[in-house]
Amino acid sequence: MKKISLEICTGSIDSCFEAQKGGANRVELCDNLFEGGTTPSFATIAYAKEHLDLDIMVMIRPRGGDFLYNDIEFELMKQDILTCKNIGVKGVVFGMLTADGKVDKKRTKTLVELAGSMKTCFHRAIDMTEDYFLAGKDIVECGCSRILTSGQRNKALEGAENIAQLQKLYGEKIEIMAGSGVNTENIEELFAKTQLQNYHFSAKRAIAGNMIFRQPNVSMGGKDLSEYDIIQTDAEQVRLMRNKLNILEN
Repeated sequence: MKKISLEICTGSIDSCFEAQKGGANRVELCDNLFEGGTTPSFATIAYAKEHLDLDIMVMIRPRGGDFLYNDIEFELMKQDILTCKNIGVKGVVFGMLTADGKVDKKRTKTLVELAGSMKTCFHRAIDMTEDYFLAGKDIVECGCSRILTSGQRNKALEGAENIAQLQKLYGEKIEIMAGSGVNTENIEELFAKTQLQNYHFSAKRAIAGNMIFRQPNVSMGGKDLSEYDIIQTDAEQVRLMRNKLNILEN
């Protein structure tokens, strides 16, 4: 059996180091994880490239919300890909749809060509398409290296049947990676149902910040978030997941 790859979704440099410490194969480097991930700053990308020893996949997404982008947003995506290419990161992650819920093949092909030798992952925008399996076919035809998917369900385990079918249809032409709700408690069941070789895991936990004074009357993070908590990847969760995947390989 091929080695099973573990990708950790990270929202900071500290999280990247935790992912590396725990034995991840690569990170998906993002900003704004609570919006599903957007493009991180150039400084963050450059620092990660210089200081990390594992592969870096950079999220190329100019904003939260849907995946129907205007011309200006598309230009930003192209420039961000060129930035990543120029500093030598492993790959980029993106996804674009048309207004009627199909893969935007023309623009996707443009970004794949622009990426050149970099890996290209079409993210969970596939889960928002009108025809999931047609979308998979379109992404393969666009030349992407990998698809990240939850099988058109909120959690990958719920969509395992669809993911397994996508793997059966296109797994010899493109890497299929399961993501969303993947954790150390369900990885054995998810693997049994999909037989995938790639898994996407956040391994996140809340860490109390170091502020001594805490203003009780104002919240900058919304009702469900606190600016006094830092959401960060947990190396121990990554290590436990890596160990479980190692067992499944044998």
